Amino acid sequence: MNVDTATTLDLPRTVHIVEVAGKRVFLVGTAHVSTSSVDDVRVTIDRVRPDSVCVELCQARYDSLTNPEAWRKLDILSVLREGKAHLLLGSLIMTAFQRRIASQLGVKPGAEMVAAIESAREHGAKLVLADRRIEITLKRTAARLGGWTKIKALSSLLAGLFAPDQIDAEEIEKLKEEAQLADALQALAREFPDAKETLIDERDRYLAMKIREAPGSTVVAVVGAGHVEGIEREMEAPRPIDDLDTVPGPSLVSRVLKWAIPLSIVALLAYGFYSGGVDRWQESMLTWILVTGTLSALGALAASGHPLTIVSAFVAAPLTTLHPLLAAGWFAGLVQAWIKSPTVEDLETLSESITSLRGFWRHPVTRILLVVALTNLGASLGTFVAGAMIAAKTL
Repeated sequence: MNVDTATTLDLPRTVHIVEVAGKRVFLVGTAHVSTSSVDDVRVTIDRVRPDSVCVELCQARYDSLTNPEAWRKLDILSVLREGKAHLLLGSLIMTAFQRRIASQLGVKPGAEMVAAIESAREHGAKLVLADRRIEITLKRTAARLGGWTKIKALSSLLAGLFAPDQIDAEEIEKLKEEAQLADALQALAREFPDAKETLIDERDRYLAMKIREAPGSTVVAVVGAGHVEGIEREMEAPRPIDDLDTVPGPSLVSRVLKWAIPLSIVALLAYGFYSGGVDRWQESMLTWILVTGTLSALGALAASGHPLTIVSAFVAAPLTTLHPLLAAGWFAGLVQAWIKSPTVEDLETLSESITSLRGFWRHPVTRILLVVALTNLGASLGTFVAGAMIAAKTL
């Protein structure tokens, strides 16, 4: 950090200055729901008057932040058909938690990014959306996590909705202290090391390259405080980022297991018929139908699905669990969407409704997503429970 420059311009203490590749970059480390971060951003841009302003946003998040009507365009049926329900659910849970904190502090989520966008426009600076597409980030994260870890991660996100109603503003400001951040990131790495790599480390690298490529010799970059150290390190030793914009395919092991598990169940059923005749086969089939169907239906029930949704979950599970390209949650979600299709008014109120646990569970959009997730979870558990029961009686 160039102390003389920072002192001369009287910049906030959250600003880190990096000189690299003929550029002087002013990194503003912010807390995404902090009132003082908004001031830090405006003061820095006003005093530096940069050629470019980089923000920790991708195009989709920029559109959502600058266009409150964006939720009107959400097509829940397309989300279900494209298999993106879990990605959208995780994104909404993170948004809900951030909005809860922001509402208690009297600031809109992403207010510091809006301040950066507005200040860039006022000073005629080039605005650079420097973050990787959120969809790519979430898909890369999901691809790296095992099935059990995905369940743990989703549970942790849901648990965030049970957080205390009031959060002290002073605690939020502490997140901008580098020592506090280091501890928080290490804790995240211990719990979900693969998620840390895709959610934090890769984005540090991506943001650093985009900031280096920003037009002009003077750049202000507005990023979460947790990214500052990583960005500084990556800017000093830049690496290509082409590989970070792709989603890796499933591993050979996961592809084999995807087919091996249902084929093993079918083999067990066939062996039961061969060794025990029709009676044994009927008993095994009844076990399979009742266990997978019941646990899948319980998942739909836990999501407060409509009675017909719960029935559809029960009917779909015994069949879909034997086909690796189908999922009971998709069918249950489609039924729930057909029965309670979100209206334009529902879409308009989505961002506000999800700030409370009650609203999150009862809103038509999030209820559909929860139906998909919890029905699939129940069907997956049913597959292993029923398979174990059948194997115990057959082998």
